[in-house]
Amino acid sequence: MIATTETVEILDQCDFVSQFIIQSNVYERFLQAKQALNRDKEAQQLIAAFQQIKEQYEDVQRFGRYHPDYNHIMKSVRAKKREVDMNECVAQYKLAERALQSLLDDISEAIAYSVSPNIKVPRDGLALKDTGGGCGCGSGGGCGCS
Repeated sequence: MIATTETVEILDQCDFVSQFIIQSNVYERFLQAKQALNRDKEAQQLIAAFQQIKEQYEDVQRFGRYHPDYNHIMKSVRAKKREVDMNECVAQYKLAERALQSLLDDISEAIAYSVSPNIKVPRDGLALKDTGGGCGCGSGGGCGCS
């Protein structure tokens, strides 16, 4: 890549935007929530237990309803997921994560629309979804996401 003054200016502006993000209150709250989550022993135990049951869930998914432990594993996964989600540290982390994602989405949108109003900007994954009625996953609607 040949560096031009335009490229250097764009890189300088990218550095400015990244510093803006890093110095923001949103990013600071995200880091604090992440550190609190990493230090919380109960949350880490819940996450580890969820990871174990999730591995069993992935095995069950290969066979679907024909797996002998299908109902038990499905109920266990939902219960563990709820336990993880109800933990205060996990909930605070998820809120901070969503706030940071929203900030990043806003910045991406501002940059994209400054180039052209016709650019599709992924916001919470909505730009990647087909709004014409199909699910877009290629399963023919068999997955139930349509």
